[in-house]
Amino acid sequence: MSDTTGHESAPSAHGTTPVPPAAASIPPEKSPASAGPADDSGRVAAWRLLAGNPVTLISGIALAVIVLVSVLAPWVAPYGINDVNVVDALQGPSGTHWFGTDDLGRDIFSRVLIAGGTSLRIALVSVAFAFVVGVPVGIVSGYTGGILDTVLMRVVDVMFAFPVLLLALAIVAILEPGELTTMLAIGIVYTPIFARVARASTLSVRVEPYVQVSQTMGTPARTILVRHVLPNITGPIVVQTSLSLAFAILSEAALSFLGLGIQPPDPSWGGMLFNAQGFISQAWWMSIFPGAAIFVTVLACNLLGDGLRDVLDPKQRTLAEQRRMR
Repeated sequence: MSDTTGHESAPSAHGTTPVPPAAASIPPEKSPASAGPADDSGRVAAWRLLAGNPVTLISGIALAVIVLVSVLAPWVAPYGINDVNVVDALQGPSGTHWFGTDDLGRDIFSRVLIAGGTSLRIALVSVAFAFVVGVPVGIVSGYTGGILDTVLMRVVDVMFAFPVLLLALAIVAILEPGELTTMLAIGIVYTPIFARVARASTLSVRVEPYVQVSQTMGTPARTILVRHVLPNITGPIVVQTSLSLAFAILSEAALSFLGLGIQPPDPSWGGMLFNAQGFISQAWWMSIFPGAAIFVTVLACNLLGDGLRDVLDPKQRTLAEQRRMR
């Protein structure tokens, strides 16, 4: 049997009507975030590349140890954080007090451990707040465009106009200083960053073919954002999250150093540095150990963020793979 063009149409093996070549060449709609064998091999390669970077691996292990010790601090700390013993005041590091004692005879090792749990808790909650508020704002702004995008981004620009610490200080000054206020202040300060990162990533994703096909098929915008846009912008957001954790720890330490963060007698790394100012010449350990805790934790977060960027960013990942093959 011949068609109108004169070509023979071969019957199928089961007697069904054959699929036209043009229709057979149209691939089904599929987002790059969809799971499949190729994606699984890509994930394995990504984990292998991440584990193959010694700096990233060491920083990840160090951060995991810091988190574990901070969580177990109430049971690991050998002394109470406010056990005053004036007789043992300003004692140097020893077998009894590993990090020495402060001007009131309190064990610095115990206070550093408990303060680490407080700093990590504040950083996690504040960054989670910034993530939950900033990412939806950025996605909606980048995908919708128009007047809504202009209004939302102008609000973000206004918040960016203030230095991070100055804006946090203003929020804390309006409210009562404390742990909850510190979380809220840091969360508000870092919300615009997540909004900017999410918007920039959404602008590049919304022009992809799979998004345009979904729009043509009449898929609701909310479904497109959840199923196509959000899964494909997770890379930059994950990297920004790890970096924001480091800056949140620094912000909490700065606020506590200025007396507007964690309030005494609860310990904080920034507050311990403030108390050590008058004893640097005669009790160096009062400032060295809290400062070292801040340095190691922030450095581990930053190095881990750099490693995640090398894996999640396609350009950086290609460069990392090329360096590894050399």
